[in-house]
Amino acid sequence: MTSDLLLTGARAVDAEGDRPGSWLTIRDGRIAGTGVGEAPVLSDDVEHIDLAGAIVTPGLVDIHAHGGGGYAFDDGAEAVLAGAAAHREQGVTAMVASLVSASRADLERRLDQVRVARLRDPSVLGAHLEGPCLSPRRRGAHDPRALALPDADFLALVADAEQGLIRQVTVAPELPGALDAIETLVDLGIRVGVGHTEADFALTRAALDRGATLLTHALNAMPGIGHREPGPVPAALADDRVTLELILDGVHVHSSVAAMLFASAPSRIALVSDAMAAAAHGDGDYRLGGLDVRVADGRALLSDGVTIAGSTLTLDRAVRTAIVELGLAPRVAVGAATRTPALAIGESGRGLLTPGHTADLIVWDADWTVTRVLSSTQG
Repeated sequence: MTSDLLLTGARAVDAEGDRPGSWLTIRDGRIAGTGVGEAPVLSDDVEHIDLAGAIVTPGLVDIHAHGGGGYAFDDGAEAVLAGAAAHREQGVTAMVASLVSASRADLERRLDQVRVARLRDPSVLGAHLEGPCLSPRRRGAHDPRALALPDADFLALVADAEQGLIRQVTVAPELPGALDAIETLVDLGIRVGVGHTEADFALTRAALDRGATLLTHALNAMPGIGHREPGPVPAALADDRVTLELILDGVHVHSSVAAMLFASAPSRIALVSDAMAAAAHGDGDYRLGGLDVRVADGRALLSDGVTIAGSTLTLDRAVRTAIVELGLAPRVAVGAATRTPALAIGESGRGLLTPGHTADLIVWDADWTVTRVLSSTQG
């Protein structure tokens, strides 16, 4: 959006409510005013769009994605930009580029490429290091040769990165030195997710007490929920400081279990795509880090034919699934893809249809299909 704007006749949905007959005014890339009923009279140079009852929500915020549109975020700045653009067409107006486990030299290079991409496209918020500090037994689609400990060398890599570039780091808390490393990362202003881990309930609580505030793709690459050995998920659900990532694609987590998570902590579930290059692109052969991936019928697996290698999900589909299949109230589903992930990485100015917030807006039809993207950074 490059001009001031008045939207009228909208059903405005965000984490705080569901308001038919709404109007919004946009000025200088931010929401300037909102209301229900008769809209204000503005000057002739303000563009007016009558949404005629369509749904408008904040732009989607994906804090865990590895690529899209045929591009992997590990493959350089142009790939990050192209992948972000592919997701933007599906309603994602802010994204964290997740990088898989790699050597220090490779991670330094990839982080620099995310830095370059962020300068060119402000919708790229920064990077997520999903590794290399992961459990070998729960590594999923990460190259076992690239795994490392959260030692002084890794912490130096993170500390040397441009301030604010690394938004999130996933750590398995059972690794030697991990609890101290979590505290150090938090002191650097980085959000830490517990993930790709063998941690039990008690160790997960210890990691949360040291400052971890995210659970990386809850239930995947970690122990499940047991009635005597509850594991990481109940530990996270019991702690109001923690946001739980959820991949709602029908593959990673059964819908009944996803519904249980929302029932337990509706304002702390962040929908994420964990998308790899095939998202918004199609089936075929791909690479994820140093590993071969085969995508068939929208399902991404390593060459072993068993291990899930990210997803082909886009966040608009996750919202639609949450509303249509899980039966969630639209404000809860929308909040899980906007306000909750934004707050989880410290982006308090995103994710609400409230004056002062970033004016990234999505227009949806009655079936929750994206029809228009209004981005404050893209014109």
